[in-house]
Amino acid sequence: MRSPHKLTKNFFSSRGFTLLETLIALAIMAGGLTLLVTSWSGSFMRLKKTQSAFEMAMLLEQKMGEIEFEYRGKSLDSIPDDDTGEFEEGYPDYTWELKSKKLEFPDLSTLMTSESGGADQMTLTVMKQLVETINKSVKEVTVTLIYKKNPKKPIKHSVTTYFVDYDQVNLSAQGGAPSL
Repeated sequence: MRSPHKLTKNFFSSRGFTLLETLIALAIMAGGLTLLVTSWSGSFMRLKKTQSAFEMAMLLEQKMGEIEFEYRGKSLDSIPDDDTGEFEEGYPDYTWELKSKKLEFPDLSTLMTSESGGADQMTLTVMKQLVETINKSVKEVTVTLIYKKNPKKPIKHSVTTYFVDYDQVNLSAQGGAPSL
């Protein structure tokens, strides 16, 4: 017959895992779970950023299209210097700003005369007239989209376009060039 002590020892030794083995298994599972949760949250944040970037691009394109449609064929003076607004339903965190200014083309005559040989008077006159015509007939319009999800640090993206008033372009007065 077996001794009761030996029976008890075999019974407990073959029953399961030790405390150390269980703790090691739990640590491995916790590490794996931490990696999984971190991966999911990182993917979620990237998805959120991608969605907001897509919305911003879509809203900027929409607003710029509205502005181009509204002022196409009109005088440059009809475009306001400053304007702001909000988007209609569905986008409460987004606002827009419009800023416009006359294009100021640099005077290139200084650059042309500084070259070796310089430029003759006719070339300088043509350049002066060209610069004046561009300055009168082109207006720079910038639309800025502002995402105010975080009021302390709003995100801004801008698009710039140029409107040309072809009624202002008249080169025929000086030398018979055709009117555009």
